[in-house]
Amino acid sequence: MHILDVIILGLVEGLTEFLPISSTGHLILVERWLGVDSSSGFWATFRYFIQIGAILAVVVYFARPILRQICTVPRGDFKDHLLFKLVIGVLPAVVFGLWLDKVAEKYLEWSLPVAAALIVGAGLMIWIERRFRRETGPTIEQVTWKQSLLIGLAQCVAIIPGTSRAMATIMGGLMVGLPAATAAEFSFYLAIPTLCGAGLLRLVKHRHEIFAGDAVLLIVGFAVAFVVALITVAGFMRYIQTRKLKPFAYYRVVLGLIVLWFWWNPA
Repeated sequence: MHILDVIILGLVEGLTEFLPISSTGHLILVERWLGVDSSSGFWATFRYFIQIGAILAVVVYFARPILRQICTVPRGDFKDHLLFKLVIGVLPAVVFGLWLDKVAEKYLEWSLPVAAALIVGAGLMIWIERRFRRETGPTIEQVTWKQSLLIGLAQCVAIIPGTSRAMATIMGGLMVGLPAATAAEFSFYLAIPTLCGAGLLRLVKHRHEIFAGDAVLLIVGFAVAFVVALITVAGFMRYIQTRKLKPFAYYRVVLGLIVLWFWWNPA
């Protein structure tokens, strides 16, 4: 890959990782446009390395509230602590994700399943938001461990590429009674251990396919994904406090149709 390819891919990762629109669906299109060999070991490593850059943006953006909650002793018992809630929330991904990871990597990253997940997910987004969205309710400190577990179970749906981890967790948050802003914030918190774990697992798996000459490409992609994700997260948190997610659902349908078109016309 050339440096321009790396910048474009970092831009796409930063823009799409934390919005409910599926980073995988976008990467499929960008791969075709750039002529990237998605089967190469370096591409698998690069994809997950820049994902960690995007996760770092979440850590930076929410650094103060996360540190405050980690360092604060809850009035109740240990089950009220943020770290316990995140551990409970990430457990389903550890159990089911490790079990289904090979299946998803082998079969589900084809264009047709991704397009189907984009379009079906759009319909579910519209229905769930219409049925469950609320503007007031528990704050991030008041999220219970049971709600965390249910959101973690919803996150497992994102093992299907095209679903979007952000969509699954935000919709899961709405369904368990969280207001939209709290659901989005908890989704971002849960992304930190989930995506870091998945990214590091893939990096270890493909570590033998990284060479010294690739260092610059990895660093540039990481930096671009970090900066763009930081701007995206800040903008999305402002957006979701007062506006609905329907435009993202419509966008998913359009993207799904484009992916279908590429699948139907592979040349």
